[in-house]
Amino acid sequence: RVSGMSAEAKKKPTNGHETKGKKPTSGPCALPGCGEKATLQCPKCLKLRLPSTYFCNKQCFSKAWKQHNQIHKEQLAKLAFKPPPFAYTGDLRPHYVTPMRKVPSHIPKPDYAVSGIPVSETQNKRKVFLHTKNQIKGVREACRVGREVLDLAGQMVKPGVTTEEIDKAVHMWCIERNAYPSPLNYHGFPKSCCTSPNEVICHGIPDGRALVEGDIVNIDITVYKNGYHGDLNETFLVGEVDEESKRLVKTTYESLMLAIQACKPGAFIRDFGKIISKYCNKRKFSVVRSYRGHG
Repeated sequence: RVSGMSAEAKKKPTNGHETKGKKPTSGPCALPGCGEKATLQCPKCLKLRLPSTYFCNKQCFSKAWKQHNQIHKEQLAKLAFKPPPFAYTGDLRPHYVTPMRKVPSHIPKPDYAVSGIPVSETQNKRKVFLHTKNQIKGVREACRVGREVLDLAGQMVKPGVTTEEIDKAVHMWCIERNAYPSPLNYHGFPKSCCTSPNEVICHGIPDGRALVEGDIVNIDITVYKNGYHGDLNETFLVGEVDEESKRLVKTTYESLMLAIQACKPGAFIRDFGKIISKYCNKRKFSVVRSYRGHG
């Protein structure tokens, strides 16, 4: 025994999995449905410095190539991406946006899901409908599902997480609940939710930018369920945030709750904006006049 350790234990392990600090030299085969232990690595993944991907043999590699090559294309697009020229108001810059995700055929879809054109919305733009009790029940159910998804998305908010990762999860959670993510392809919108960090006013497109300590980010979720849209959003703090940003988020929330309290029969819709503006102005904040309200 040497220093309380056997000579056998002092020998260096030969398996890459057992050596601390070394990368694994094998893993499950990446061909869907295979999963056997594999050691053949994708050379293009190595070249692009992507996480190691393993295949059993050349046959598995060949069968998986068409789908697997999409990972390479996305990585190349990320490396080549440059923010477009624009009069930016702050430090935030757009990042690479992945291709639009697909929704399974069994999920009921709104009329714009394929064309991107909301025909029914255009036809009924200036009409106000009084909903029946059953219709209100449908709206409540859509909003309940949307709230579930928003709560799950909020739990993902932390430094290092990209808004693309949040969008991917939101897309999956909507489908699991047999709901369509309403933003997807609405007038061509490429993602399943809206993420608006810092100076982005609203309807930001999820991308490859990672959230950083001190950010604030609004996540806007809308789901289409049984013919009804449930639309809601919330602003989250990313790690430790400065006091002014906290005050902004708090003031915005309080102004919203005051406007909700005013929602009752006989109230004018224009009054909600007045309530919000008055409250925010008192606290040295203002609404974004260039965008105005939306519903």
